[in-house]
Amino acid sequence: MSEQQTAGGRPGDAVVHALAALGGLGVATAILLVGALHVVAADQVDPIRRTISEYALGADAWMFDVGVVALAIGSVAVVIALARARILRPLSGATVLLGVWAIGMLTVVVFEKTNWSVGPTLGGYIHRYASLVAFLALPIGTLLLARSQRGVPGFLANRVWTRILALASLAWFLPILWGFAMRPITGRSWWNAVPLGLVERGLALTEVLLVAALALWAAQAAGSRTLAPALPTPARA
Repeated sequence: MSEQQTAGGRPGDAVVHALAALGGLGVATAILLVGALHVVAADQVDPIRRTISEYALGADAWMFDVGVVALAIGSVAVVIALARARILRPLSGATVLLGVWAIGMLTVVVFEKTNWSVGPTLGGYIHRYASLVAFLALPIGTLLLARSQRGVPGFLANRVWTRILALASLAWFLPILWGFAMRPITGRSWWNAVPLGLVERGLALTEVLLVAALALWAAQAAGSRTLAPALPTPARA
């Protein structure tokens, strides 16, 4: 049975469902392992002031690394699933930005956060800016994706929820911008002016849920859409 056929039991559907499931597994693994770090390393990292990457400097760093790598792999699987489900165009700004998100997540594992008890490092700066770019790329890419699907029949709830989560992700940057803006007045560095750890955790959770929402969108599309153009219908005599 070819992928050109419509609903039900197509090989392409199974591939998209498997990729979407892999994306969901990546999300679940990240939530489980990074969430567990807040328990096993609760006495080492202040979740209000210290960023999540601080866990990568401790004895349980493997949990952070595995969780983030699983999220990156899951994100790539979701991008491929969306493309195969014909939700995401392979060559588009949204595709590039979603790819940047996944690459950024891998980069923050390869380059550890600066250990300020030792001093700044090049790897630490790469880690910082890679995480910033990644956290911006995902919601902006998702907004572009949702915009490209505007007017397409079906999946209204998927478009609405991905927009809400993408805008919520960007909203988490507002306290950081406020910290920058107030620095000339307060004289405090922006990372001390806001509860940076709390803001980053809210941002990270929102973006992880956004990946899950994209995976669900791909899975639902696989069950109700043709994954490749239909074969032309022979003209009648």
